[in-house]
Amino acid sequence: MSEQVLIGNILHEEANEFRPGRVRLDGEHIKTLEWGEFEAEEGAIRRPESFIAPGFIELQLNGGLGYDFTEQPEKVYEVAAVLPRWGVTSFLPTVITSPEKTYLHALRIIGRATQTATEGAEILGVHLEGPFLKVEYRGAHRAEWLEAPSLGQLEAALEAGPLRLLTLAPELAGADRVITFAREKGVLVSMGHSAATYEEALAGLEAGAGYVTHLFNAMSPLHHRRPGLVGAALTHPGLTAGLIADGVHLHPAMLKMIYQTKGAAGLNLVTDAMAGMGMPPGRYQLSGQQVVVNHNSARLDDAVGTLAGSILTLDQAVRNMTKWSGCSLAEAVRMVTLNPARLLGLENKGRLAPGCEADIVIMNQDGEIELTMRAGKIVYGNAAQNSGA
Repeated sequence: MSEQVLIGNILHEEANEFRPGRVRLDGEHIKTLEWGEFEAEEGAIRRPESFIAPGFIELQLNGGLGYDFTEQPEKVYEVAAVLPRWGVTSFLPTVITSPEKTYLHALRIIGRATQTATEGAEILGVHLEGPFLKVEYRGAHRAEWLEAPSLGQLEAALEAGPLRLLTLAPELAGADRVITFAREKGVLVSMGHSAATYEEALAGLEAGAGYVTHLFNAMSPLHHRRPGLVGAALTHPGLTAGLIADGVHLHPAMLKMIYQTKGAAGLNLVTDAMAGMGMPPGRYQLSGQQVVVNHNSARLDDAVGTLAGSILTLDQAVRNMTKWSGCSLAEAVRMVTLNPARLLGLENKGRLAPGCEADIVIMNQDGEIELTMRAGKIVYGNAAQNSGA
C-alpha cells in the first residue's frame, strides 16, 4: 500500500491533548508524526476541524446486530465488519456463563476467527466472563451454570482458544490459584460479579488481578465501613476500572465521581453490548435467555427487569463520558485506546506513534466518527468527505 497522509488535530500522547499535525502512514503502520499547521497536499486526507486518534479497543462485547457470541460465535465476523462505524478497530468478543461445552465451543470458533483475516475490526481473543462468579451478584448470568474456580476448567479454556481476559469473583475458594495461573499464561484477570470485601479484593490484586469488570455493577455496594471491591478499585492504582457509560448502568454523577477519583489513566470504557446493539427495540438473546431491548437498555424478561448488558456503542460511550464526567475528549479517547492496549500488553496498538499499527479514527467536533482505518485501510467512511483541500 502506498504512503498515506492524514492532516488534522492529532492526539498527542504525552500532553494528552489534540494538537494540529500530520501523520504519515507506510502501509499498515504509522511512519511519522509531525506537529504544526499543514496545508493540503496531493492525496492527503485533510480534516483541519477534525480529531485524529488511535482506533478504539473494546474489551467487553457480548454481541450485536441480533447475534449473541456465546450461542452464535460463528457470527463474530458479521459484527466485526460493522464495528468500525463506531470507531472500533479491535475487540474481545465476550462469552458469558454457560455450560462448559458451550463456552469451550465458542472459544474454539472465535479462536479460529483470530487466525483469519476479517473485514473491519480485528478479533484479539476472548473475554470469558464467568462461570466463576458469586451467585448473589450474578446479574444476568444463570445461577445453575456458575462454578467454583477450577484450574482444570481454566486449562480446558486455554487449550480451546485464545483466552485474553477472564472475569471472576476473587473471594471464591480457589480463586487465588486460578488468578495466578491465568496471569502466568498471559491472561488479564478481572474481578467482578463479586461480594468481595476490601481485603479479599486486595488479595485478588496480589494474586495477579489488574482490572475490575463494570465497576459498581454486579458487586456489593460501596459502604463507608465496608468498602469492598468498589473501594479497592477506586483507591488502588494497580486496578483499572471498566465503566459502562450509558447513563443506565451508572448515573452521570457517578461517572463524574469515578473520574475525579481515578483519573483518566485508571479507567477503561466498555459497552458490555449484547445482540440488541445496532438493532431496533425488541426481544433478543443473551446466552439462551430472553432479553427485552427498548430505546436505551437491555433487560431480562424477569420480575425485576435485571440489566442484561447494554445497547451502547463505544463512540457514544466516549461522548457520554466527556459530557457527564467533565473529562476532555482526549482523556475519554485514552480510556478506549491506550488504557485497554496496556491492559492487554499490546505495544503497537492504542497509540499514534512511529511503528504502531495504523488503526486510526477521525472524529468531528462532536466526537462522531467520520472515518475509521484498520491497518492503514479505510474500513468506514469516505476519504474525500470534508477533505478541506
